[in-house]
Amino acid sequence: MVFIASITFKHIGDLSDSYDLVTNTYKVNLELEQIISHLKDAETGNRGYTITKDSIYLTPFIQAREKVNNSFVILKKLTKENEVQQKNLKQLYLYINKRFVNFSKTQLMVERNQIRNKAFFDTFKEGKVCMDEIRTQVNKMIAIENELLVEREHINNDYIKTTPNFIYLLLIFTLGLIAMAYYKVNTDFNKIKHKNNQLSIFQELSNQAEIVSKSGSWFRDLETQNYHFSDNLYRLLGEEPQSFEATNENFTKYIHPEDLEFVRGEGDKMRESNRLDDLQYRLITKQGEVKYVRAFGRVMQDSSGNEKFIGTITDITVEHESFHSLEEKNQELEQNNKELSAFNYVASHDLQEPLRKIQTFISRLEDKELEHFSDTGKQYFERIKSAASRMRLLIDDLLQFSRTNKAEKVFELSNLNDLFENAKQDVAEIINEKKAEITSDELPTLEVIPFQIQQLFLNLISNSLKYSKKDEFPIIKITHQKVKAADVKELSNNPRDHFHKITFTDNGIGFEQEYAERIFVLFSRLHEKDEYSGTGIGLSICKKIIENHKGYIFALGKPNEGAAFTVYLPA
Repeated sequence: MVFIASITFKHIGDLSDSYDLVTNTYKVNLELEQIISHLKDAETGNRGYTITKDSIYLTPFIQAREKVNNSFVILKKLTKENEVQQKNLKQLYLYINKRFVNFSKTQLMVERNQIRNKAFFDTFKEGKVCMDEIRTQVNKMIAIENELLVEREHINNDYIKTTPNFIYLLLIFTLGLIAMAYYKVNTDFNKIKHKNNQLSIFQELSNQAEIVSKSGSWFRDLETQNYHFSDNLYRLLGEEPQSFEATNENFTKYIHPEDLEFVRGEGDKMRESNRLDDLQYRLITKQGEVKYVRAFGRVMQDSSGNEKFIGTITDITVEHESFHSLEEKNQELEQNNKELSAFNYVASHDLQEPLRKIQTFISRLEDKELEHFSDTGKQYFERIKSAASRMRLLIDDLLQFSRTNKAEKVFELSNLNDLFENAKQDVAEIINEKKAEITSDELPTLEVIPFQIQQLFLNLISNSLKYSKKDEFPIIKITHQKVKAADVKELSNNPRDHFHKITFTDNGIGFEQEYAERIFVLFSRLHEKDEYSGTGIGLSICKKIIENHKGYIFALGKPNEGAAFTVYLPA
């Protein structure tokens, strides 16, 4: 707008200057005409004096001289920018001086009564010649001014014609600029309004988030040292929002007296390091309620370059109480674990000792007294013997399951082929007895708990041997392949990329698929104890071992066709 105003001002100035130049030309011509007129008055007065010798006729002559001088002063000012006219003016001045000198000679001759001689006529004639020179010079100057007048009038007319259009275009352009400015201001205003709405929503969301999370925020301007507390920080203190001035001294009043010195010490560290990391202390609200809080703080720089220390305070009273409750439960659990350990000791020592004695006496009775028993007694004796064997097996399996749960989980780089061969050696007699055929792919070397993986192989082989068909030799196949988790439906949500898939397949009696998960439950059995021996713990141990290795185990069965147990171990 200033630029447009300056252009307009310059244009109007040019128009005014053009008009002044035209006026100046007219004034020059007018003054030149005035000089001729004044000279004529002087000439008339001089002639009247010559004829009458009356000095009264000299008054126009004297006044003409003064007027001519005034006109010359004006002309010098009007033509000061025109060097040609200045030169012409000097020449004209010389002619006029010469004419006035001629007037003086004539007057002197009149006073001496020398008007009849030849000298007077020569002087008179000289005056006429001088006057003609003056007229010629004046006409020359007027001609020059007339040429300038034509040129200046042309320029002036152009300015006069173009000025309305120029002003009109400038007005349109100005209105366009105003419209653009209005559009820009309006657009920016809408953006600011939108941003303000977003800030209002964000502020409200922040307030709601603070309420939900039971937290409050504050900041301190490091330049002005002024504090600001959020509304919910006041609520944490049991006060109405903005009910007192936000200062460090006012906040300190709510800190628990036993924690005050500690908090002040941490505050001094905070000022030195410009950070506050997980400071926990207690507050006493206006209502006298004790709250446990956690505080964090950091220094940040705003868009203006001002540094502010911002912080949050979170009510962790419930978390604190939950932690203490958890500690109590942990203590109870630790006590239960001790009792369980005591039970394990009893099971492994105190229970096994009487059981060994029972089995010893059963053996002696069988060797020495069995033939003296009646048929009914012999049946009872067999049941006692079978119950003692089951008791022995149950205690052994329970101890094995307990060891799987409590054993130290030390992972070692182990060759699974060696562990598999060791497991086969443990059941070599049963394999030979049942003439079982066992084949296996090359197994990988992995970071595992060696004795647990060996126990896993042992239990799965034993399971296939136990539930083999009576009229068919057991055939057990162990296959291995590395798979992508994304390609296996059951593993699609696992964060690991690859797994080792090891499958144990047999041709045994199988089972209904609806029991595929139940068979891994502790003490779960699908058959009567008279049909197949066992405690229902072996597959539970397998599942626990796989869980210890962050893997998976699945079962697939079909009655009278066999079963397949698939193990997935993380690669």
